[in-house]
Amino acid sequence: MSGLRLPPRPRDRIIGARLRAVRRERTTLSLEAAAKALGWGLATMSRIENGKRHIDTDEVAMILTAYKIPAAERREFLNEVKTDNATGWWDRPLPGVPDEMGTLASYAVDADSLTDWAVTLVPGLLQTEGYAMALMLSGGIERETAELRWVARRRRQQILGTVDYSAYISETALRTPFGGPEKHREQIKHLLDARDRGIGVRVVPQHLPIGSLSHSWLYMTFPNTTPVVNVEVAEGGVYLHDDQAEPYTKRMTMLDHSALPATESQTKLRSILKEA
Repeated sequence: MSGLRLPPRPRDRIIGARLRAVRRERTTLSLEAAAKALGWGLATMSRIENGKRHIDTDEVAMILTAYKIPAAERREFLNEVKTDNATGWWDRPLPGVPDEMGTLASYAVDADSLTDWAVTLVPGLLQTEGYAMALMLSGGIERETAELRWVARRRRQQILGTVDYSAYISETALRTPFGGPEKHREQIKHLLDARDRGIGVRVVPQHLPIGSLSHSWLYMTFPNTTPVVNVEVAEGGVYLHDDQAEPYTKRMTMLDHSALPATESQTKLRSILKEA
């Protein structure tokens, strides 16, 4: 129960709710008694049952054993958990690729909608190779590591087309030419073509004085749980759940009111492309 832990994912809420139901329906244990039987803290058990802590299959097995669930039922439960967790490439991360990128990808695959707000950079899901490589190299990342991170980012982009995705991008970000004029034009053209791929891109005019929109974030909705927001910080992101995520619903409305309509956004992108 120690060491670096993954942040909770949407499926952890489902697993936690099932474990809570098993405890209540199949045992006489209180939450405190269950924690004591496992040798864990009460806060840990509470976070597990409420889906606010990532739980792996070994820990699920320990809980079911403590609850004296028959072996056949334990195996069935664990097989379902393993199937849910067999999500893709992020379970086999590339060397040099931050765990954060895999964690974010695992969230995205569970989501039914993703909305990006990008203040200073084109969102990772919409970056071209030239733009992404120039961005990473400008941050002092070695080329070999940057190439591996691009491979992971390209894999993450495969979610597009399987989930409802849209992006609000600051005009400031669109005018920053990472990679030089040629790579900049390639990136803007890629954003212009996004509409043909079913992706909504709307431009937020430059120097718009909205303090509450001063940082970038990704708003994610899910079929069976409340939204989660990933707020960008240096070398990673912070995940906001429940009451912490709620204010971003209002920020979504602010973005919708502040951004140019889809047609005008396309016009703005063409103008930037001509100037690049």
